[in-house]
Amino acid sequence: MTAWVPDVLGDEFEQLTLPLGEDHEGEIVATLVRALPEAPPPAPTAWERFVRRVQGRPLVDPPPMLDGVDVLYVHGWSDYFFQKRLARFWTSRGARFFALDLRKYGRSLREGQTPGYIVDLATYDEDIAAALEAMRADAADSGARRRLVLMGHSTGGLVLSLWASRHPDAADAVILNSPWLEFQLAPLRAAIAPMVELQARLRPLDAAPQIDLGFYARAQAAVADPDDLMETNPQWRPVPAMSVNAGWLRAILHGHRTVADGLSIPAPVCVLLSAKSALPTRWSDELTSADTVLVVEDIAQRSLKLGPSVTVERINGALHDVFLSRKQARDDAYERLERWVTGWVAASGS
Repeated sequence: MTAWVPDVLGDEFEQLTLPLGEDHEGEIVATLVRALPEAPPPAPTAWERFVRRVQGRPLVDPPPMLDGVDVLYVHGWSDYFFQKRLARFWTSRGARFFALDLRKYGRSLREGQTPGYIVDLATYDEDIAAALEAMRADAADSGARRRLVLMGHSTGGLVLSLWASRHPDAADAVILNSPWLEFQLAPLRAAIAPMVELQARLRPLDAAPQIDLGFYARAQAAVADPDDLMETNPQWRPVPAMSVNAGWLRAILHGHRTVADGLSIPAPVCVLLSAKSALPTRWSDELTSADTVLVVEDIAQRSLKLGPSVTVERINGALHDVFLSRKQARDDAYERLERWVTGWVAASGS
């Protein structure tokens, strides 16, 4: 395993390359990004300890709410990790935050590779296993069990949901940000699957026509916080989005079918979704306050198939990535996340 090195996001972050062997396109790697912890507060002075003793307060501050918690975030399609604000939410509460750029995405994309291409979502087990191993090695208290929170956006939400169901003892909580749990044309999924299957067998790298008009990216830019702008790498997060290949689409449809049949995630699940969807056929202001990627009603229904304990949070005015929405919706998303995490901590007795 290579060493941690400075990350493109700046001084708060470092990255670690995770070698995963080779395929027909060459070297395969995943990339783990970690948010460096904030400096601990200084120890109380003698005078402060005296004041605390007089007031009957503890001489030592209690550990933060999420002490002993690790968060592993996985991005969506045609994307990579760049959300500093999301990382700070977790680290400010005592958690260790890690994000994984999957093979052939973002930091892990190598020259000559087909971006995002994979033929079986279970192959990402290798990426996740390598990330978890690196996270364990990075823990100062490696002898103590740390709780694991999985957090996935869109396709990353689908990948982590399937993984958590196959590894029922691994995660302590699962948080999904607009997870892609069902095809946008849900009633047609069964009808188109045989055609996709045939094309994937004969010509798996064939690309479907690009229908992304760039409106989702335009909506994100329109609602961006001018005081906390998030710059992205256009090669890693292109507009229009990366091309969809037949082999990859077959893997996605298989994942959707598996979710529809029902998963068995024993850990509590929180799903954050926009309150409404909008069809991005032409530009309008409506696209700045709705999910223009998924049919959120279908996702809300599919979420109930994930396991026995699922909370669905519907957020007015949210985009497909609820944490990149207009400030009011974004603040609402963070408040709901805070409330759910606080409840999870209380219920888990930690």
